[in-house]
Amino acid sequence: MNRDDAEDTTIYKVVVNHEEQYSIWPAERENALGWHDAGKTGSKQECLAYINEVWTDMRPLSLRKHMEATAGES
Repeated sequence: MNRDDAEDTTIYKVVVNHEEQYSIWPAERENALGWHDAGKTGSKQECLAYINEVWTDMRPLSLRKHMEATAGES
């Protein structure tokens, strides 16, 4: 059995950046620069389900703020 066929037993954590964009990262590894823990760890499937639940607006935070600021300028 090669590695691709093996079940992924890695524990992941959900991380988020300053633009409120989410990703998963192996829990035992140090976060990449600019990313911090979002408070969820578990299997890959559990972490992706959490992201799907909480990340309801895919637009970066800076774009959302810009769109809100310019919404009344028509």
